[in-house]
Amino acid sequence: MQLTIQRDKEQETFTLSATKVTTLLAALYEIKSKLDPTLTFDAGCRSGICGSCAVLVNGKEQLACSYPWQEGDHIEPLRYHPVLRDLKVDKTKAHETLTKIHIPKSGLFSSPDPKKVERQSSCILCDSCYSACPVLAVNPDFLGPFALTKAWRYTTDSGHPQGDAPTLEAIQKNGIWDCTLCGECTVACPQGIDPKTDIMMLRGESGKAGFSDPNFASQGFGSPDFGGGFGFDPNAI
Repeated sequence: MQLTIQRDKEQETFTLSATKVTTLLAALYEIKSKLDPTLTFDAGCRSGICGSCAVLVNGKEQLACSYPWQEGDHIEPLRYHPVLRDLKVDKTKAHETLTKIHIPKSGLFSSPDPKKVERQSSCILCDSCYSACPVLAVNPDFLGPFALTKAWRYTTDSGHPQGDAPTLEAIQKNGIWDCTLCGECTVACPQGIDPKTDIMMLRGESGKAGFSDPNFASQGFGSPDFGGGFGFDPNAI
């Protein structure tokens, strides 16, 4: 069986004879062990917990340790991350978005209903949602799905003395209003987290707090009599 790996600007195809190599991560280790010791990739727990081994498989984000590789698979590093070598990327910039979300200094969350944010709390920072987000292709400063999911998780913390205002203020620019709500982040998440819905909830809370979409405010809707702005000239009737 063969798989192709994107290495810098070139592609390299490897043929594996081992029939017992079932996961992509096992295949990568097989290549490194027997075919090319220079192949570089990230891995950790090998059980879908640490998120280190996320890569693109045929253009879709997958955890290499969980994905059952198939003949002809094309493997690439995650999008929007500086590539250090082969499939290994630098996640520093992506993870710095978390520091822009206002959280208490203690780092503790005290939601009266922990199950309400149980799913959001299971994020393993694999960056799959970040890589899947099309907004980052046009706005590299976008906070990204996992940071905004963390913001939604924090808004449920009733123990914060200042309420949700600092959190909501922090996500207005390059945040919730920039999201296209395409749902690619939700599809990519291996933990079943739904950043799209979290962002929609944050928009609702922002509206209650007096915030609004700055892009909507800048749009022109013509004059009150609906002339001009909609290409309609009332004088022409």
